[in-house]
Amino acid sequence: MKNLQEATERICDLKGSLVALDALVTALLGNLPAALRPELLRTFEGNAEVARTVLLHTPISEHTITAFERDVQRMSALIQSC
Repeated sequence: MKNLQEATERICDLKGSLVALDALVTALLGNLPAALRPELLRTFEGNAEVARTVLLHTPISEHTITAFERDVQRMSALIQSC
C-alpha cells in the first residue's frame, strides 16, 4: 500500500508541475510577437517529431503517447491562434 501512496503522490506532483509549465507557455505565447510565431511553430513541430520518434521506440504507456499527441496538437493550435 505504501508504494501505491508514493506513486499517487508522485503523479499529483507531476500534474502540478505540468499545469505550471502550461501556464508559463501560454503566457510566453501571449507575449510573443506575431512575426516570430511561424518560426516557433516550425521549431516546435521539429522537436515534437524527434520526441515522437523517441516515444515510439521506448517501452511506454499508450496513455502517455496519446497525451503527448493531444498536447502537441493543442500547443500547435495555440501558437497559431495567439
